[in-house]
Amino acid sequence: MSLNDREKSQLRSALQEAVIKCSERCLYQSSKWAAELLNAIPETEPSPDDSQLSDTSTGIASTILVPNTDPAEALLEAKEINKYLLAKSLFECREYDRCAAVFLPDSILAGIVATPESRNTTPKGKGKGKATGSRSKAANAGTLPHLSQRSLFLTLYAKYLSGEKRKDEDAEMVMGPQDIGTCVNKQLLTVSRVLEAWFEQRRTDDDDVVEGSQGWLEYLYGMVLAKEKNEELALYWLIRSVHLFPMNWGCWLEMTSLVSRVEELNRIMPRLPQNIVSFMFHIHTSLELYQHQSHLGHSLDQLLKIFPTSSFLLSCDALLSYHAKDLVAAEQNFSRILSLHPHRLDSLDHYSNILYVMNSRPKLAFLAHLCSSVDKFRPESCVVIGNYYSLLSLHEKAVQYFRRALMLDRSCLSAWTLMGHEYVELKNTHAAIESYRRAVDVNRRDYRAWYGLGQTYEVLEMHTYALWYYKKAAGLRPWDGKMWLAVGSCLQRMNRNQDGIKALKRALLAESYYETGSSSLEGAIPRGIPGMQMDPEILLQIAGMYDNTGEEENAKAYMELCMAQEDGGMDDSQSETITIHKDSPGEVSDDDADNGGRGEGGTGVTAATSKARMWLARYAMRTEDYATANRLASELCQDGVEVEDAKALIREVRSRMKANGLGDPSEG
Repeated sequence: MSLNDREKSQLRSALQEAVIKCSERCLYQSSKWAAELLNAIPETEPSPDDSQLSDTSTGIASTILVPNTDPAEALLEAKEINKYLLAKSLFECREYDRCAAVFLPDSILAGIVATPESRNTTPKGKGKGKATGSRSKAANAGTLPHLSQRSLFLTLYAKYLSGEKRKDEDAEMVMGPQDIGTCVNKQLLTVSRVLEAWFEQRRTDDDDVVEGSQGWLEYLYGMVLAKEKNEELALYWLIRSVHLFPMNWGCWLEMTSLVSRVEELNRIMPRLPQNIVSFMFHIHTSLELYQHQSHLGHSLDQLLKIFPTSSFLLSCDALLSYHAKDLVAAEQNFSRILSLHPHRLDSLDHYSNILYVMNSRPKLAFLAHLCSSVDKFRPESCVVIGNYYSLLSLHEKAVQYFRRALMLDRSCLSAWTLMGHEYVELKNTHAAIESYRRAVDVNRRDYRAWYGLGQTYEVLEMHTYALWYYKKAAGLRPWDGKMWLAVGSCLQRMNRNQDGIKALKRALLAESYYETGSSSLEGAIPRGIPGMQMDPEILLQIAGMYDNTGEEENAKAYMELCMAQEDGGMDDSQSETITIHKDSPGEVSDDDADNGGRGEGGTGVTAATSKARMWLARYAMRTEDYATANRLASELCQDGVEVEDAKALIREVRSRMKANGLGDPSEG
């Protein structure tokens, strides 16, 4: 993707307009996003001839004000300018109720809310719905003041934030006696009634178009519907909003929060405007769904050619590596972002998670100190510091900082999840479960919270509950072997060995997915993996479950495969007898099997491979294959694992061979 000078100029103009219009409506995060992208576009160096021109002749227009293209709206904005400036000042001082009262006093709002409710704002409103809508229109037409869309948005947005602020105040302290997750925004009804009345006034005859709308009020209505859990209708209005004004990034983020599956994302993409922002939305939402296919990296590379220093896109690139389990590349990408934008705190909580997993204590200490010096009362700073204390095993101190992050922002997902982890470490299972539940309430796509709930219930030996939560985590992260390993282990404890074997085979398949870089199930080695490095612990567990069900041949095959991991995989003869995933959809051609990844090196001797060797030696004894039993037992003595059992087995082999007149196996 490359843009010519004319297209770059149009993109700059659109971003400049977005910065100003979002700022006018106090959508500061969206304004910041657009401004960062605007400054990430490289400036073309002026030629010597251009430098001699006056500033007024360079063609760069002033962007202090963006006039409204609608004459009627422009006239209303001009009449309201003094009140608008007062309302905006009050909003910036966080006096939300006073801000709302500038244009819509409580007496007017009470009259609108008291009218009969009309929820006839769906695109499918026909028949009786039209009649209801016309009555509502007649009832509300006289009570709704004639305001510009800019002033009405600012007023209702202030009312919405006033309700959010009061909701947090009602909940009092985080996870206190009043904080049970049932507090609601009491202003949602007021805001939705006013918006419905405004839409009814502007609705055209085809009942699907709001005349003269600029997209901002649709965005606010979508937010309100999302808070009321009316997600399908919320998505409809948010899509209408981005068609009218595509540069409002906050609207795209609201849509991201409503998408919980890749299939849903693919379903709504054709309904969206096709532009560079929808391209970014697809990448961002895919990352929120923990996708990491190669085409996402290609798309990011294309965008980074246009915005080479964009902190937003560089963060997406780092998260892409993180989801692909390439922690080194992710750490390097975040380190680069930190060098380019040393005062930027956004996404640093993800960076601290990476450093925590890498056990990089010096870098995490530096990051915590940096965040504290920039702004110690940002939720991201508190999460970073909490992660640092967790790495030091100071779990109570870590909980204190995660609580502080939640006091600053109740919707801070990382803080809820990480606080649940800390409570697990402190053996406070009740608090851990509550933390994970709140994390799921904030974002149901967070597989870590579902997995944490499964772990906590497993500690409580409530395996049925644990299995349900593990399956939720595995559904969100189907190519993470850790999720399927948890499912399989839980099924084993419930004596559901056959189901457990299937889950553990999927865990093996998932691990091979990361190693081969596959992006779909087809071609992901359903039959044998010649030379592929696999986890010997999982193989041993599968073999043990087969042994418990009396399937000794399958158990023997997996024990041999486990032992083969010492040298880096299995040979072709083993691959013909081992089936990794019998119920896998799709088959693989011989070429695909031949091109399977080759293990390099191997794990060497581990506790799992030694247990597999011991099982095989005893199996050989039962089948009277004394030479094999003696060889395996001798290898165990050399490994230095289970030496006493191995020596006893060697003595038993020799005695049996002498008893059967086979001679001493040591005499070769």
